[in-house]
Amino acid sequence: MQTAKVKAKDMVSSAKEKVKEGSAKMQGKTGEATAATHGEKEMAKEAARAKKDQANADKHQEKADHRADAATGHHGTRVPLTGPHGHHGAGAAVDPAYPSSGNTYPASGKYI
Repeated sequence: MQTAKVKAKDMVSSAKEKVKEGSAKMQGKTGEATAATHGEKEMAKEAARAKKDQANADKHQEKADHRADAATGHHGTRVPLTGPHGHHGAGAAVDPAYPSSGNTYPASGKYI
């Protein structure tokens, strides 16, 4: 169910981005139409491009926020991979002063 919520939020973010892009495009066209010089027209084009790029960046940030919100819902449900991972004791520590103490054969030094 969580992925459906994330997809719905992403679609809303995409729709918002399209609206922002459309308004940036219209502002750019009106800026170009009212510009008196070539430099002003270029500035209007650059402003429109910057607004479109900002809308795209906002969309991606919102999507990342949606993923982060979804991940917090799963937090703590998995078993962490810490500890011995199924290894049941690597053997007793061997004291060099008493080589036969522990789980080793005195002559070979191998574990039982």
